[in-house]
Amino acid sequence: MVMISYRRRKAFSRLCIKQDEPVRENQEPLLGPVEGLSSREEGGSHTCMVQKLDQKLPVANEYLLLSGGVREGVVDIDLDELNVYARGTDYDMDFTLLVPALKLHDRNQPVTLDMRHSALCHSWLSLRLFDEGTISKWKDCCTIVDHINGATNYFFSPTKVADWFYESISIVLSEIQKKPQRGMPKVEKVEKNGTIISIILGVGSSRMLYDIVPVVSFKGWPAVAQSWLMENHFWDGKITEEEVISGFYLVPACSYKGKKDNEWRLSFARSEVQLKKCISSSLMQAYQACKAIIIKLLSRPKAISPYHLRSMMLWACDRLPASYLAQEDYAAHFLLGLIDDLQHCLVNKMCPNYFIPQCNMLEHLSEDTVMLHARKLSSVRSDPAEHLRTAIEHVKAANRLTLELQRRGSTTSIPSPQSDGGDPNQPDDRLAKKLQQLVTENPGKSISVFINPDDVTRPHFRIDDKFF
Repeated sequence: MVMISYRRRKAFSRLCIKQDEPVRENQEPLLGPVEGLSSREEGGSHTCMVQKLDQKLPVANEYLLLSGGVREGVVDIDLDELNVYARGTDYDMDFTLLVPALKLHDRNQPVTLDMRHSALCHSWLSLRLFDEGTISKWKDCCTIVDHINGATNYFFSPTKVADWFYESISIVLSEIQKKPQRGMPKVEKVEKNGTIISIILGVGSSRMLYDIVPVVSFKGWPAVAQSWLMENHFWDGKITEEEVISGFYLVPACSYKGKKDNEWRLSFARSEVQLKKCISSSLMQAYQACKAIIIKLLSRPKAISPYHLRSMMLWACDRLPASYLAQEDYAAHFLLGLIDDLQHCLVNKMCPNYFIPQCNMLEHLSEDTVMLHARKLSSVRSDPAEHLRTAIEHVKAANRLTLELQRRGSTTSIPSPQSDGGDPNQPDDRLAKKLQQLVTENPGKSISVFINPDDVTRPHFRIDDKFF
């Protein structure tokens, strides 16, 4: 069960506007009994209610809570089954919670990532070398492959794990709804979207969307991404390598030609949280603005997700001079560069994964899809300020709807984090005006960042016809 206790509501509201961060064992739990974390309030360790059903989840666990839902591109999962939710209409705040089903942090625990049958950035997970207790516990969440020599191999199945997790959460929530307690959040919606479980909770006058993702958690760094560590990066000297490579995940997402029952995707969400600390506020503002423009414009047919845009931003950080990226009043320049960069990636069907550059995340696109979205982006590039203003109006409308629903639904006044306009990452009219000024003063000029995965040693960007 996912719950937020009444007495922790203030702490959670503070978290909503903070940077993404892991929720660790022995830390005050910000989410309720699903975590099985230690609680100083209750003077001891309590296991989660899901864990109590069949003791599958690790008792001592670590959950990564990310600001923004799966639809916002927080993790690299782009599922066709995801239902469309709208801020303001369906929820006020959204989060992604990575829940380790398996926690492989023991250096002595043998692990077999089987990448022979998968596309790059993907893997099967064999439990063949695990102890009999672990295999017995998870056997019903595995696909079984019998070899010619008589040996049996158990592959941890993302679809079966998601099915089990959804059934367990549904049982727990059903029990809670039968015996509601004062101060507990109201469960407004529970849905399974592919391998993602989406829950909307009513907490006071706010509605919170959680996309819960069952994952496999690892310490260390995968060999397939080892070469990335050998390159120079924008975060060198700002954070330590140990912070960047502290761990990775397998998330339940299949490649376009892979086998859904067996294939997981490598995710570096923990590393991305650390890298965000090294990105300038003006570039983050441009990223948020660009995302607000394209998230609906390029949603059908599916081609570009916000995660692609985030990858492009990280590549740009590696290539552009730090002094250029540090300019506080360059948000409009950066936005134009991201739009041009996105156009370049589409036309060339090339967007390398930041951590595994040999993986091209756009190679599956058809020519028709590429050209359709390229034309849409051309219209944005011709008048980016107008598209940004439209996106801002959508945000304002969602905020007004949220406030109206709060007035109707509760007499208790709990400020919405969307209502004060104080989020520095939200696009605002100042950026739109700056964009309009740039376009007016530089007709026909282009400010671009180019992705060249074969050469990450030099910056590649262009202002008009001059390359730097």
